Amino acid sequence: MKTEMKVAVVTGGGQGIGKATARILLGNGYVVIIAESDREAGRETEREYRAVGTIRFVHADMADEEAVKAMIRDVIRQFKRIDLLVNNAATSANKPLTSLSLNEWNRVISVNLTGAFLCAKHAAAHLKRTRGSIINIASTRALMSERDTEAYSASKGGIVALSHSLAISLGPDVRVNCICPGWIDVSGWKKKRGRKKITLSAADHHQHPCGRVGKPEDITSLILYLASPASGFITGANFIVDGGMTRKMIYA
Repeated sequence: MKTEMKVAVVTGGGQGIGKATARILLGNGYVVIIAESDREAGRETEREYRAVGTIRFVHADMADEEAVKAMIRDVIRQFKRIDLLVNNAATSANKPLTSLSLNEWNRVISVNLTGAFLCAKHAAAHLKRTRGSIINIASTRALMSERDTEAYSASKGGIVALSHSLAISLGPDVRVNCICPGWIDVSGWKKKRGRKKITLSAADHHQHPCGRVGKPEDITSLILYLASPASGFITGANFIVDGGMTRKMIYA
């Protein structure tokens, strides 16, 4: 009897950590739907990964509930199930507090935090049927800050809290976990038109207690584990993957 393939939805799957996530899931037998607001990035990733497995690009704004509902509806119509939701889509508006407009603040919160809520809300019933899981991508900005990151940091702090709340509300059928990446070099995972390989200095690497800047694979390997039965006793957890930087005291 043929085993039914698992289906994953990855928001913000056209670039960065989302694109790397799509790649590792495809390589491990998942059907992958990448929800992406950037049409160019989404189509490019879909074309690039067709040889790896079954991938579909859906153009959607995560801040638009009707768009999220339509995306989930289309996934179910095509593939009949959802086993994994990776809420990764994010935007930012990093500028001085007095220059940050209410519209800019609302947009960041709407995409980063409300978008994760909307995807969870409309995928929940389908995830319950498959006893699937949700993995939310937050940031170490939820725990520490540089200047002028109020909207982004607030949205990511909300993701951490949303994750443990969802874990309680949706358990035991659906496990929900959160990952807070630190500095991850995604320069090689951008769309081709905007791809610029950055040069990392020795100081960039050495300031990390583990001795290097992070790679997308550092995050995607954890996503794969948290989506697997091997992590069946883990829910409501937040994993900090930052090379130890949030544990480092820094004095001038």
